[in-house]
Amino acid sequence: MLAQKDIPKNYFVNPLDGSMVVAGTFGELRSNHFHSGLDLKTQQRQGLPVYASASGTVSRIKISHYGYGKALYVLHPNGYTTVYAHLQKFSPEIEAYVKAAQYKKEKFEIELFPKSGVLSINQGEILAYSGNTGSSGGPHLHFEIRDSNARPMNPFLFGLAAKDTRIPTINELYAYPLDEESVINKSGNPISLRLTKKPDGSFQSESIKAKGAIGFSIGTIDQQDLANNKNGIYIIETSLNGETNFELKMDKFSFAETRYLNRMIDYKLHKEKRKRVQKLFIEKNNPLSIYTTHKDNGVIHIEDSLSYQYKIDVKDYAGNTVKINIPITGSSDSIQIPRVITKTDDYIYSDQGYNYNEGRYEVYIPKNALYEDTYLDINVQDDKLNLHNNTIPVHKNIIISYDLSNYKKNDRDKLYLGRLNWKDQAYYNSSRIVGDKLQISTRILGTYALAKDATPPVITPINITPKKWMSKYRYITLEIEDEDSGIKGYRATVNGKFILLEYDPKTKKLTHDFNDGIITDTENLFKLIVTDNVGNNTIFETTFFRKNSR
Repeated sequence: MLAQKDIPKNYFVNPLDGSMVVAGTFGELRSNHFHSGLDLKTQQRQGLPVYASASGTVSRIKISHYGYGKALYVLHPNGYTTVYAHLQKFSPEIEAYVKAAQYKKEKFEIELFPKSGVLSINQGEILAYSGNTGSSGGPHLHFEIRDSNARPMNPFLFGLAAKDTRIPTINELYAYPLDEESVINKSGNPISLRLTKKPDGSFQSESIKAKGAIGFSIGTIDQQDLANNKNGIYIIETSLNGETNFELKMDKFSFAETRYLNRMIDYKLHKEKRKRVQKLFIEKNNPLSIYTTHKDNGVIHIEDSLSYQYKIDVKDYAGNTVKINIPITGSSDSIQIPRVITKTDDYIYSDQGYNYNEGRYEVYIPKNALYEDTYLDINVQDDKLNLHNNTIPVHKNIIISYDLSNYKKNDRDKLYLGRLNWKDQAYYNSSRIVGDKLQISTRILGTYALAKDATPPVITPINITPKKWMSKYRYITLEIEDEDSGIKGYRATVNGKFILLEYDPKTKKLTHDFNDGIITDTENLFKLIVTDNVGNNTIFETTFFRKNSR
């Protein structure tokens, strides 16, 4: 258990001006992962100053088109690291350091590890400016505090706070029979429970009759006073007849375990009905460290003719609490609605590897790729591989291979294996050719097919045209797009010399900043090469003029 008394409470400060307004909390349930920090609102604006939360040295800088976008990592003398992500740009000193490395390596996406003391920072000093880079869904600052083992921790533990007087919201409650002998309301399947809100703000569930091993799941969110974002909760506690039997707490986790979120939630319900509920019991192959207390893994054993009171307390970090009471009566009822199990020819044991071959396809499911033993519906039709459907979570990569022996060597480079969307269009998966086989690795079940991309990317100049004078412009701007396999890379030169271009996948824009000082000639030959993921490329060339003041 985390010893909160050892956590420094006044060491870190808000990295933005004004009150802390939170758009996303620590541990919030996201796609395939827990949220590893706080998302801080920036008034839907970019370019706000981002300050060092404590003194330290910049230990890592990463720039990527996706993920965290432009991100800074600051190591502090007490061993903690703060992370600032989705930045628009860095402070002048850091920006110059990064630009020098980008030009040396001749690439925009870069990861740097400055030596200790090279980029020292004082608390309250401007590190960067807020932005919307990477996979951000809108302008904000993603802020983290990590311990000495690089495990993200809840920043609220360190004394940072957002105004919060609102109790969490309860959206869903489900009950689960957990084995073949268990029954709830004469059913062997999970059931949704009706909730009634009481005058004191607590909830009363409809009563249930049950037998055997059962468990519950809950759909809940929290909201702070200054924002209406649907955030994650901090603590869920359950008790049976007054005795605590389960608790989860969002204090800290490791990146190595975060994908086990898919084991904690009802994954099938999420994919089918877009409802994300978290189970209040721990199943096999769920090693999450967020569970602080549990008796029998949170499973409840109901005996005939006995009465039980199951209670759930949901709390946010400010201590606002909502309570749910669920009355349970032990019953000898037999199952009238049997558990739904669709049997197929392919039964996968989770602790064993599994091979499937049909037509030109081969599928390898490695040991522990699935969380539990299950039937999968795998078949090949019309040269499409139907690999079940995306209602079962996959933890480790499944390998899909396609036999290319009937394809000429020259034709193979433009092929890839893609997962089909609802329009039957192939979504590009990173493919590799191994001998006569085209291979991909995937952690998403669904339908896959061979696809070909013979169409090169499209380059559309925005403000650069032949013989144009660009003296009054700060940027060269173009748009690039590839509707099939997607953009893999790009490279631009002026008069044969590399120039840096920044790519924003959201807007499809490429920009060069004349303030880099690389372009000094009056007459300039601009050349841009854009490549897609299967190697098709497009070249754009033009001459422009620019009068430089230096």
